[in-house]
Amino acid sequence: MGGTGRRVCFARQVGFPICRDDITWRTSSCLVQSIRFKTQGPVEQYGLKRYSTAEATVVTRENIKMREKTLTMETLNPQVKAVEYAVRGPIVLKAGEIERGLQQGQKHPFTEVIKANIGDAHAMGQKPITFLRQVVALCSFPELLESPSFPEDAKVRAGRILQGCGGQSLGSYSASQGVDCIRRDIAAYIKQRDKGVPADWDNVYLTTGASDGIVSILKMLVSGQGLSRCGVMIPIPQYPLYSAAIAEMDAVQINYYLDEDHCWALDINELHRAYLAAKEHCHPRVICIINPGNPTGQVQSKKCIEEVLHFAFEENLFVMADEVYQDNVYSTDCQFHSFKKVLYEMGPEYFNTVELASFHSTSKGYSGECGFRGGYMEVLNLDPEVKAQLVKLLSVRLCPPVSGQAAMDVIVNPPLPHEPSYPQFHESTILGALAEKARMTEHILNAVPGIKCNPVQGAMYAFPSIFIPPRAVEEALGMPPDMLYCLRLLEDTGICIVPGSGFGQREGTHHFRMTILPSMEKLKVLLEKLRDFHIKFLKKYSSLEELER
Repeated sequence: MGGTGRRVCFARQVGFPICRDDITWRTSSCLVQSIRFKTQGPVEQYGLKRYSTAEATVVTRENIKMREKTLTMETLNPQVKAVEYAVRGPIVLKAGEIERGLQQGQKHPFTEVIKANIGDAHAMGQKPITFLRQVVALCSFPELLESPSFPEDAKVRAGRILQGCGGQSLGSYSASQGVDCIRRDIAAYIKQRDKGVPADWDNVYLTTGASDGIVSILKMLVSGQGLSRCGVMIPIPQYPLYSAAIAEMDAVQINYYLDEDHCWALDINELHRAYLAAKEHCHPRVICIINPGNPTGQVQSKKCIEEVLHFAFEENLFVMADEVYQDNVYSTDCQFHSFKKVLYEMGPEYFNTVELASFHSTSKGYSGECGFRGGYMEVLNLDPEVKAQLVKLLSVRLCPPVSGQAAMDVIVNPPLPHEPSYPQFHESTILGALAEKARMTEHILNAVPGIKCNPVQGAMYAFPSIFIPPRAVEEALGMPPDMLYCLRLLEDTGICIVPGSGFGQREGTHHFRMTILPSMEKLKVLLEKLRDFHIKFLKKYSSLEELER
């Protein structure tokens, strides 16, 4: 084919109409400079710009009006703009900048950034649970099932999970609700945890972390406009996932305040106050509880849970129980009680009618497997037609990560005493070490003037109150004073924690949240640096009389 013929063929391929008259080619660089059609108008009408290279763009740019952006801050969904997530907010972004600066040789009063802002156990140095990783590795690479390096109980677990996967591969989609055998294992775990309370595996849904399940249930609940607009009751302080999801869905956030003076207990009178006030402008439909608490670290008593469930029964509220820290209980005076078990013990009138969704995750507890994004929810007493709608909603995202589902299976189905992996698994000291770190954190912080820390009964965070002198409050200007405090702490010591204002707090009070996950040695250094900074901060902004008070 001749040169002209090849050029005409190319023009057909890219979609230009072909006219043999007056075709000009920029042959030196094989770029089309212009194609003029005597009867069909200027080339811009035929989309040449879509196919031009950078050189062609430069040639014609002077004559092109620059396209305006479709998505700007003015056109952005206002619900997205309303979303805030303090756990990875401005302080954390600043910490990242400082960390990169340190790597490039910039000088700071410290040599490393200590990130105590998020409950990411492995990032803090916790080692993975061997058995869990063995099972997931075997599922991911089944050829290893022939290896003598893996114990038989891990191979049995992996083989069973693979049998439940399409094509016996972790790379296939699962059912939207999750792999059936894993759902059955979760139901068996729940029944054992709750001392024989029945658990139907058909009510179990695997999720992409607990967050995915929480957001899915909220999507089902949020509806209405004006006075019928859905109201969501959440604890203050709260985990920012809740406020962010509520803002994104344009629902109404109803704050009920935990009692800091009584170790962040939930006061039933405060629930009634918040509910009655909210009814004036919305329709309260759901109450969320985090137990053990994040960021507050409290473990709610059985009596408290009974009161919440009775309140939900009377006011016809859907109950969402965030129980991802159910294994993390450190205080000898406390015990984890699942909302489902307490509901069952309140009798069939409650157990067969109150709508309850409870959530668990691979990210917390003893495993700390945040990156697998595994989780589940058990949902009770849904209307059958609504249940079908939930399955439809979950089907939109096809399925949760199947590797995360496999990790979740190990957490609910650990080695048994007669199995070869049991001794090593049972030797894990993770929860015991966390209990020791919880006590140390409370002890050191409470010895600092101007800091008060409630006992860290559970979860993996401390949420102490801090005194911020009036002069420092004035200097903060439009910034929350505890944001200023955390920013100065980061710049002076390299410690990254999250201001209490990101979680909600009573007006006039100031807090911060820090995780207790760093190693014992690093946590002690962190707390001592924090103590020294706080005293220096008080001296800078306070008089001696204020310090003595």
